Amino acid sequence: LNVACVLFVLSLAAAAADGQALHLGRCPQPPVQEDFNVTKYMGTWYEIEKLPALFERGKCNQATYSLLADGTINSIDGIAKVKDPSQPAILGVSFFKGFPDGPYWVLSTDYQSYALVYSCNDYFGLFHVDYAWILARARLLPADDVSRLHDELTAAGVNVNRLTVSDQTGCDVMA
Repeated sequence: LNVACVLFVLSLAAAAADGQALHLGRCPQPPVQEDFNVTKYMGTWYEIEKLPALFERGKCNQATYSLLADGTINSIDGIAKVKDPSQPAILGVSFFKGFPDGPYWVLSTDYQSYALVYSCNDYFGLFHVDYAWILARARLLPADDVSRLHDELTAAGVNVNRLTVSDQTGCDVMA
């Protein structure tokens, strides 16, 4: 076996052990927010729930987005770009220069209180790993809204039983 193959298998094992779920087949293609307005999406979003992600830890997770002069979107950790102007809710996010963009699909948002974001990576067309986030403009989101967003994720083919509640307690004191 070559080194790349061994590293790939080890990274899959680590992802699976850390709560990432591997699914057979290609990524689903859920519908995204119609008439998405990037400008209205700017500002701070707090993580309410998420699918486990190897790259995301801790509590008080949030992101603040701002529009840059060249039309890209800046966040704390990366740059997002609209891939196709005819589908502005489908973005590519890059956290490290020289690495390929990762998908960031805004499935739905009202811009003032909630956003539902989905991401999925295909591997050789054989399986995929998905991520999802329920975001809010405040550190809490009413249970009715969370339940409705769970229904949207279920319709998109996401197993909502794997969602974990993000810890947003005591965060304002830390700021």
